[in-house]
Amino acid sequence: MKTPYDIILKPVITERSMDDAANKRYTFKVAVDANKTQVKHAVEEIFGVDVERVNIMNVKGKLKRMGRNVGRTAASKKAIVILTEKSKEIEFFQGL
Repeated sequence: MKTPYDIILKPVITERSMDDAANKRYTFKVAVDANKTQVKHAVEEIFGVDVERVNIMNVKGKLKRMGRNVGRTAASKKAIVILTEKSKEIEFFQGL
């Protein structure tokens, strides 16, 4: 059984995700085999908030070159979590 900390790997900190945080939309990098229900329960348990909706997207790995050598970065999964209106905000994103 996976713990919530195995499902939520790290927050995604970009300009767009910080703008969305003002509207209670938070972006996280999640485990590749996680589904929407697991992400919802993990965020609710870790941060103590009420989740309204979860959107998940698969991010393909990019091709990278170093001279003649070609490689690929790892594929990942990203989740955008939307909180309810009555829910409190996640304090982690407030100080950034």
